Parts: sequence; structure tokens; C-alpha cells
Amino acid sequence: MATVNLITLTEPRSAAAEAFRTLRTNLTFNDKLHTILMTSAASPDGKSAAIANLAVTLAQSGHRTILVDADLRQPTQHQIWGVDGQRGLSTMMQENALLASPPLVPTTVDNLSLLPAGAPPSIPTDVISNPRMSEIIGVLKARAQYVLFEAPPVLVASDASLLGLKVDGTVLVIRAGHTRKEQAIRAQEALSRLKVTVLGTVLLNAPRENVINY
Repeated sequence: MATVNLITLTEPRSAAAEAFRTLRTNLTFNDKLHTILMTSAASPDGKSAAIANLAVTLAQSGHRTILVDADLRQPTQHQIWGVDGQRGLSTMMQENALLASPPLVPTTVDNLSLLPAGAPPSIPTDVISNPRMSEIIGVLKARAQYVLFEAPPVLVASDASLLGLKVDGTVLVIRAGHTRKEQAIRAQEALSRLKVTVLGTVLLNAPRENVINY
């Protein structure tokens, strides 16, 4: 398996890694949170690495964790982890047998499994809005204490909002010096308009003493 270039693995004692552990603490303090979605405003803004680092910290603290690449438009988790991404979430939507045996991929981190996006569907929104998605979420919840979902940017497609309605809470990633203020506001408004539970924001690329705000 390829070397995984995540700050929580390569520099676990760094300020950035500690910030992700702080985020983990804030999320796990609420014992009703088990399915969490992470998205961004109008561009990726580092959400893929952010959710992967969060997944690592959850697993390292002893929590069985499943990381789901639900960005069916531009999936990246299989690249981050160096695994085959052809079978995954989209495959579970098509093959009934996979509900009993999800195509989870083990990672180099104990307690952490990955569900890649799978083959790109023709219309990703139809996959996310399909009632079967709720069934898949239930299957994954039964296998882990935390299930993390990465979704496309809110302002790019409705996928994040639709999936946000099916999970316990949503975290919005904002990249300092890149995400425009009006984009962040519009993204939060879009989620709130559909009654998506927004847990907070993660600020990336901030000054070193304040790497992540939650």
C-alpha cells in the first residue's frame, strides 16, 4: 500500500495534527454524532485531506471509523490512500449483495476503513438522493462508531445538501486566503435553508497558532 501523505501521520506532533485532534475532541464530545459529512463552499479547499486527517485521529483514539468518499464528481480518497477506487459507494447502490458485505478497503491505520466512491455514475445527484442511500448509511453505522462522508462543494451541486439531510451533522471547510467570504455565507445559507444540521466550520491555512477553528 502506498505511503499516505497526511499531516496526522507524517508529522503527528505538529500544530496542525494537534488541531485535528482538537476537532476530533469537539465532535466526539457529542455522543449523538455518529455520521458526519464534510464539504466546502465552491471549490475543494482542502476538504479531502481534512476529512482524511480527521478520520485518522478518530481511528487512532480507538474508534472504529469508516471514511466514505461520497464526492462522486471528483473523488480523491482512493488517491490519498493509494488504493483501487473502482468499487465502492456507487457499486453498493447497484449490487444488493454488497449491503451484507460492503466493499470496504483497509488502510494503514488501525480501526480505519475506506469506502471509495466507485465508478463515476452518470448523474451523481440521483445516487445521493436515492432512498437506498439511507439504507447504506445504516449498514455502515452498524460496522463503525463513526462514519465520515466527503461530499462535493455546496455551491457546485446539491449532493452535499441532500446527503447532509441523511447524516447527524455537517462540517463546512473554509480555506483562509482562498474561500471568498460571500461563498462561505451562501454555502451556510444553502445548508440551513434545507434544515441541514451545520455543526461548525473548519478553517484551514490559517496562521500557525490558529490552524483550525471549530
